[in-house]
Amino acid sequence: MTTDPRPLYARATAQAAALIRTVRPDQLSLPTPCTEYDVRALLGHVVGVTRRIALLGEAVGRGEVPDAPSTAPGAPDVPDDRWAPAYEEVRERALKAWDSDELMASTVRVPWGEVPGRAALAGYVMEIVAHTWDLSEAVGHPLPLDPEPAEFALEAARAALPAGPREGRPFDAPVPAPEGAGAHERLAAWLGRVPLSRA
Repeated sequence: MTTDPRPLYARATAQAAALIRTVRPDQLSLPTPCTEYDVRALLGHVVGVTRRIALLGEAVGRGEVPDAPSTAPGAPDVPDDRWAPAYEEVRERALKAWDSDELMASTVRVPWGEVPGRAALAGYVMEIVAHTWDLSEAVGHPLPLDPEPAEFALEAARAALPAGPREGRPFDAPVPAPEGAGAHERLAAWLGRVPLSRA
């Protein structure tokens, strides 16, 4: 994959931020297509992962080689009415941390191995686009979703994940996408997700 992931990560995270701003407190306990999370837990995961991405970029920028975490980050202690500013803060920090050309070429340790920074950030585009779709499904599609980051994320997902069983990976085996599915729905299907209306 030769496309610079930084502009797409910026677009994907801006889209996630806009969607998070629409979430109402009464929606926080709703289910999501990511079956281990309700909306509140999904927001905690998104904020936690983005904070981890920022910390990784900052550490590599200082010349450090941090160990890859072995588990997903826990949900931070965020009040129910503060999810949008909490995400915006870590999003801006991550964008700043990953802005350098040097980091794109550096080798970084991420949960799925040692990869160039460019490939690591491409994986995180896939992560935030997938969870943006999860959240959109859960709260009733309040905003249209940008297809370009999803097309990029789908290409990254197909390169990174096998088409068959995915033992030990955080995604289930692919499921068929609905006929006429857009980029987000095709990405979700490749990651083993089923829309809530079909669950």
